[in-house]
Amino acid sequence: MDAFILNQLAIGASVGMTYAVVAIGFTLIYRVLTAVNFAHGEVYTLGAFATLIGAATFKLPLWAVVPLVVATGALAGWGIERAAFRPFRRYADEASLKSRAVREATLLSSLALGIVAREALDIAFKGEWLAIPQDYLLNQPVRLGPVGVSSGELVIGGASLALLAALQWMLMRTRTGVAIRAVAANLVGAQLSGIDINRVVVAVFAVGSVLGALAGMVVSLAYGSVQSYMGLTVVIKAFVAMVIGGLTSLPGAVAAGVLIGVAESVAGIFVPSAWTEMVAYVLLIFTLLFMPRGLFRWGGA
Repeated sequence: MDAFILNQLAIGASVGMTYAVVAIGFTLIYRVLTAVNFAHGEVYTLGAFATLIGAATFKLPLWAVVPLVVATGALAGWGIERAAFRPFRRYADEASLKSRAVREATLLSSLALGIVAREALDIAFKGEWLAIPQDYLLNQPVRLGPVGVSSGELVIGGASLALLAALQWMLMRTRTGVAIRAVAANLVGAQLSGIDINRVVVAVFAVGSVLGALAGMVVSLAYGSVQSYMGLTVVIKAFVAMVIGGLTSLPGAVAAGVLIGVAESVAGIFVPSAWTEMVAYVLLIFTLLFMPRGLFRWGGA
C-alpha cells in the first residue's frame, strides 16, 4: 500500500480516536438518563484552555497539567449536571425520568449552557487562536516503517486507548461502575435497591467530562493552539458517532468514531478538503437508512 495512504489512515485513526473518547461521554450519559448533553463540546474546550493556562500562565510541568485538566473536567461535569439536568429530575417515577418532555428539556438546557460557556470563553479570550508554549508541544516527527507521523498523533491514539481501557475497567471492576451499570439497566429499580441515583449521575457526568477534557488537552498539545469554538465540530462528530454506534453502545461509539476519522482522512485524498466535512453526515444518513439501530445492536458496556 502506498505510504501516503498509510499516512492518511494513521492520521484518520488518530482523529477518530478523539471523536471516540468524546462520544463515550455522550453515550454514558445517554445510557443512564436517555438524554443528550450538548454542553459536552465545551468540556473538551475547557480541557484545552486549562492546558493553555497551566502551561502558559503558571508554567507548570506537563505532569502537573494533567491533574489540573482532570479537575477542570470533573468540575465542569458536576456543574453541567447541577445546572442543566438535575432540575428536571424532581420526580422519581420512571415515566417522569424518561419522558420525552424531560429529554427535550435537558437537551435544550444543555445546549443553552454550552452556548453561554462558549460565548463567555470567546469574550474572555477575544475569539483568537492562542498558542501553546513550544516546549509543551507534541510535534516531533516519528517514522514507523514507511509511515511518517507526529508524536502528537501517536499520543492521541495511545492516550485514547488507555482512557477507554481505564473506563472499561472502572465500569466492570469498581463499585461505582457496577452502580452506573445498574442505573443504566433500570433507573427506578436501582433507586429502590438503595442506590443513590444523584450520586451515580454526578459520577457519570464527572467521568464523561474528564474524558472529554483530557481529549481536549491531548489535541491542544498535538496541534499547538486553542480557541473558544474548537469543541463545536468535535462535539457534532462525536454525537454522530454515538448515533452511528447505536446510541447506548460504548464499543459502537468507539468503532463509529474511528470509522468517521478514517473515512474523512481517506476522503481527503479524492475530494477537496472542504467536502470531507460531509463524510460524517453521509455515514449518518446511510446508517439511519440501512442500519437504524446502529452498528452495534446491543448496549453492552
